[in-house]
Amino acid sequence: MAISTGGGADTPMSDINTTPLVDVMLVLLIIFLIAVPVAIQTIEKLQIPVMESIESKDKVENLQLTVSTTDVNGLAAGEPGFEGASRSGECRVYFGNTTPVNSQELYDRAFERLDLIVQRAGGAEAIMEDPDAIPQVHIRGDVNAPWRCVAGAIYNVQAAGYPTVGFISNPVDPNG
Repeated sequence: MAISTGGGADTPMSDINTTPLVDVMLVLLIIFLIAVPVAIQTIEKLQIPVMESIESKDKVENLQLTVSTTDVNGLAAGEPGFEGASRSGECRVYFGNTTPVNSQELYDRAFERLDLIVQRAGGAEAIMEDPDAIPQVHIRGDVNAPWRCVAGAIYNVQAAGYPTVGFISNPVDPNG
């Protein structure tokens, strides 16, 4: 609390009250001390295994994608002798978790599928009124698939018009 002595009523007070500034800074310090450890957690502990692609029992409108790579011998998932995805292998995207597609086919199929869903709902205005009616993309990414493969799949489905992309992963074991 500042008390002015002298100067009269016509002179402006030149003292600055720093108490509110210090209070705000202390609150921000506490917030950052709590938020930083939460923000720097990594997902290195997640291990998504290579497994046979099966159709998910999710909402029918959601698009399921699996992103993997070829193994060291150049074999893709599902081929006899496949030894697991390799970080240096070629990207493989499976539409609906079962059909292998390249980038252009992924874009074309995703666009056609979304267009069909929008037309069935009565147009873009009708589907925008109900957020639950907007389909999502769910990506299962192999643990050894490089980010370039996953990012390419995300780019293509977002270019096709899907606004929401999510990832499917194994739950973290609380006991392990």
